[in-house]
Amino acid sequence: MKNGSNSTEGGPLACPRCAIHYPLEERFCAQCGMPLTYTGRSGEEPITEAHERARKIKPQYAQGEPVKAGWARNEAEAELMQGLLLEEGIPSFLKRSRGFDVPDFLAAGPRDILVPEAGLEEARRLLAGATLVDEDEGMRRISDQVAVRAGGGPMTPGRLLFWVIVAVLIALAIVWALYQVPP
Repeated sequence: MKNGSNSTEGGPLACPRCAIHYPLEERFCAQCGMPLTYTGRSGEEPITEAHERARKIKPQYAQGEPVKAGWARNEAEAELMQGLLLEEGIPSFLKRSRGFDVPDFLAAGPRDILVPEAGLEEARRLLAGATLVDEDEGMRRISDQVAVRAGGGPMTPGRLLFWVIVAVLIALAIVWALYQVPP
């Protein structure tokens, strides 16, 4: 290729000025004398992040409608779970949980993790066996962490009613005590 013919098949080195390709043995362009730069292997496109992620997905897990495989307390936790699924070849995507929309805190709030129907069982098995490090409680299972809220359990209507009644009774006790103080 010393004759300087303009070819894309010539090799992985190319002149940055005149775009002539050369084999690895050459160091300078024969026409203009510029140092050659490495352009990569011929015939391959550069791999983007999206392309790299798509190569990890196993086709047997990519069939069917999206279904909820789990949920997380915030976006960072959900992305961690999504990464665990991708490492096993299960495609997934995140969606904000219903009823939670705070534009000022875009990363806050619960997220649903959705996977195709074909990968649902494997995704649930994988998420149930994974562990996270929590500073306060050491190692916990993701399924335990996702299923339990900060208050110790899911907020049921009965539990909510109990705490509302307790708060009203405390407020009444404070008002009564203030009226008992002589002026």
